[in-house]
Amino acid sequence: MSINATVTVEVGLGDRAYAILIGSGLLLRAGSEISRRLPGTRAAVVTDVNVAAAHLDTLKAGLEKGGIQPAVITLPAGEKTKSFAHLEEVVDCVLAARLERGDVVIALGGGVIGDLAGFAAGIVRRGMNFVQIPTSLLAQVDSSVGGKTGINSARGKNLVGVFHQPKLVLADTGVLDTLPIREFRAGYAELAKYGLIDRPDFFAWLEENWGQVFAGSPERAEAIAEACRAKADVVARDEFETGDRALLNLGHTFGHALEAATQYDGARLVHGEGVAIGMALAYRFSSRLNLASPDDAARVEAHLRAVGLPWHMADIPGELPDAEALLAFITQDKKVSRGALTFILTRGIGQAFVARDVPASEVLSFLRENHPGQQSRPGRQESRPGQQSRPGQPKGSPGQPKSRPG
Repeated sequence: MSINATVTVEVGLGDRAYAILIGSGLLLRAGSEISRRLPGTRAAVVTDVNVAAAHLDTLKAGLEKGGIQPAVITLPAGEKTKSFAHLEEVVDCVLAARLERGDVVIALGGGVIGDLAGFAAGIVRRGMNFVQIPTSLLAQVDSSVGGKTGINSARGKNLVGVFHQPKLVLADTGVLDTLPIREFRAGYAELAKYGLIDRPDFFAWLEENWGQVFAGSPERAEAIAEACRAKADVVARDEFETGDRALLNLGHTFGHALEAATQYDGARLVHGEGVAIGMALAYRFSSRLNLASPDDAARVEAHLRAVGLPWHMADIPGELPDAEALLAFITQDKKVSRGALTFILTRGIGQAFVARDVPASEVLSFLRENHPGQQSRPGRQESRPGQQSRPGQPKGSPGQPKSRPG
């Protein structure tokens, strides 16, 4: 694959089907791509201060080439922006711009902006058009695809929201070069997740090629496309998460609890890091229940360590609430049904499954065993991943690129 080639992945939802375009330079093509699908549309761009500084001018130039003069809504950066207060701000700004139902809300940012802008688009005038332009790896491979939108509550993450599918996703791989390495690593956790769910060959490919993915080689676009194909397949089968779409939550039940326990403080833990620790815990918990080999858990942990991701609760700076409090956060998660605990567990690499009615006593015992106040693990990281270097400067020896994923 050429480094400048554009890959198209289709999300098959009948008359609501849409394309994910993956490649470099898509910000400058945004106006033509949107106008071709939504002729005559007006737009509001929702972004955050960090992304706006890096990419807003480029996007505006691209939109203007397609005849779109957008209103711009700029919000603070960070997970705490996913709130009722900022939702109200976005809704009010869209209405003040006199946009109509047939116009479009464009999310330019990471998962926080995509979730918030998508929620606003889903409720303003009972549903406006929506376009995702994800600027983080995490958003490009996960949150921008599938129509989940929402905000956080004091009682937990993503508890308020709607399903609202975009009309188009533009994943400009070139913008990833501006990401701090910590954010790129956090997105990589969601990328690896697809291999751990049901694509073991993809996980093995990532073990060999992660260095090229970080460096911005053609393997980066290949990996993003493979992740988008994996998610698009699941969304097409189970749009509203009544069945196997729940598999995409591998690592998220533990991870969301840890995010809530840190009060969504991004200095301590960002979402992808929570997912990384959550996936390691899910594999370790599966081993504890004699569902999977301890070797599989060790392999997952080794890969997370290799790319510089946290893998154990002890990697989170500062004190955590006790195991009982963590269990309370888990019971508030959306993956609880009528009080029964539901986890995504595994029988091995690429063999995830939905486990219902998991005994709370087993979860509590496991949390106590893994809580840093109870017991530490050998080999844990002593410092946070650096935030100043860029994705093209990975640590470790990536080796030579192997054949394409899948």
